[in-house]
Amino acid sequence: MKLKKAIILSVTLLCINYSVYAGKLVPSAIQFDVSQTVSKLPLADDVSADDAIVALKSKAIELNMKFVAHQPLSKELKARGIKSGRLEIFQFCNPADAHKMVEFNPIFAAYMPCRIALVEDGNGKVWLMMINLDMLINNTDLPPKLKTIAKRINKTLIQIMEAGASGDF
Repeated sequence: MKLKKAIILSVTLLCINYSVYAGKLVPSAIQFDVSQTVSKLPLADDVSADDAIVALKSKAIELNMKFVAHQPLSKELKARGIKSGRLEIFQFCNPADAHKMVEFNPIFAAYMPCRIALVEDGNGKVWLMMINLDMLINNTDLPPKLKTIAKRINKTLIQIMEAGASGDF
């Protein structure tokens, strides 16, 4: 009986000691500036939010990115009695590219469709924003063919944002 208690005590102490030691080996969550995860462009002074939207959609068509969804969040907020600057999200996709990425790793579906947000800040300045795909591309082990696709998608989305920010289409 004493031997059984001694073994249980030893195992318990070993587990406690290991968990304290293991806790030192596990790194804490990586801290970063969330603004690094976003690419953003201000609208040119002579470009209205409505002009930017027309330019975004036109450029997407030109670059073979399908416009798949629009969430006019500021309209919904207004309907709920919440005062907000302009806030809209536009979603684009190239279905063939999306399929290739998801076939490689289904987790990429969480990044789809590609989003560009139109956001009016507290000072009345309107911005276009999207996820910083460079961070994802540079920190993901992709086969060369998929890395090429990811870089092309990123370039396309940046061109769409640039067209929206400048009002060119």
